[in-house]
Amino acid sequence: MVSSHEILPEFATNRINLASSGLGAQAIFATDDFFAPVDRMLFDAPAVFIPDKYDDHGKWMDGWESRRKRGPGHDFAVIKLAAPGVIHGFDVDTSHFTGNYPPSCSIEACTSENEPTDATVWSELLPQSPLGPSSNHFFVCTNRGVWTHLRLCIYPDGGIARLRVYGEPWRDWSQIPVNEEVDLASALNGGRVVAYSDAHYGALHRLLSPGRGINMGDGWETRRRREPGNDWIIVQLGHPGQISRVVVDTAHYKGNYPDRCSIHGADLGLVSGGLSQSIVTSSMFWQEILPQKNLSMDAVHDFSSSDLVSASRVSHVRLNIFPDGGVSRLRIFGTI
Repeated sequence: MVSSHEILPEFATNRINLASSGLGAQAIFATDDFFAPVDRMLFDAPAVFIPDKYDDHGKWMDGWESRRKRGPGHDFAVIKLAAPGVIHGFDVDTSHFTGNYPPSCSIEACTSENEPTDATVWSELLPQSPLGPSSNHFFVCTNRGVWTHLRLCIYPDGGIARLRVYGEPWRDWSQIPVNEEVDLASALNGGRVVAYSDAHYGALHRLLSPGRGINMGDGWETRRRREPGNDWIIVQLGHPGQISRVVVDTAHYKGNYPDRCSIHGADLGLVSGGLSQSIVTSSMFWQEILPQKNLSMDAVHDFSSSDLVSASRVSHVRLNIFPDGGVSRLRIFGTI
């Protein structure tokens, strides 16, 4: 267990949350969620506590909370992950649950094209492990199977503010036709942010999420630059490919959108965690893919192949914004 004031484990900083409702994860069953609905447990925003807020069932809590169990057994919830994936670790977050947290939990997983049934065979990823009040509890997962659903068991009952499942989406790239255009940067295809100059506002991990941003906090936004230069963010693509089209979406950014953008890229192959500084240094010499283009407020900017100056195969791209500002979504379309 790691308390909330300690340093995050590596898996929580360089992997995506496969249990994010913003990416499409769903809570499809709970034995009981009388006090707080199970779907709140998958929200992206940190859990909050509102002292005087009550509803018809009692104290309003930001998470999943079952009623007090008065007989044998335990409660559990079934989660459909945003995409099939390999799991590296969990965060079972009991924030604000102080006298009503579960003393322990366990996590099982399965792979299924449909919703699990009573006949589903589950594999244990986390044995029954202790939990404490109002803390992040980080657990490493060493099983490298590909999973689609999780079953979170709490013993015997209580509340979980957030469940975060850190890992990497899995896709059978061998089944993708060579001429099919794919968003190689999509988080659901394994794209991830590996470095950036600044991310003072918003939620930078949402830059690679599906759909358009829902507000100005749903994207990557830097502070106001007060010195020479420009801001940038580096993305490792889910699979190396040849870029055919780029989309830069400034949804909801009106008085704070970047004036211009450009993109550079390189083929670095498969790069594991811990090499972000090396990647940043090498990016100074990457090939230009998209020259500087003007941007406008709250708009989708679709740059076609005619706008690109290079169609070389790349595994990483650097989005440069001039001089600063906010970008809601980045799409890097290409073929593998």
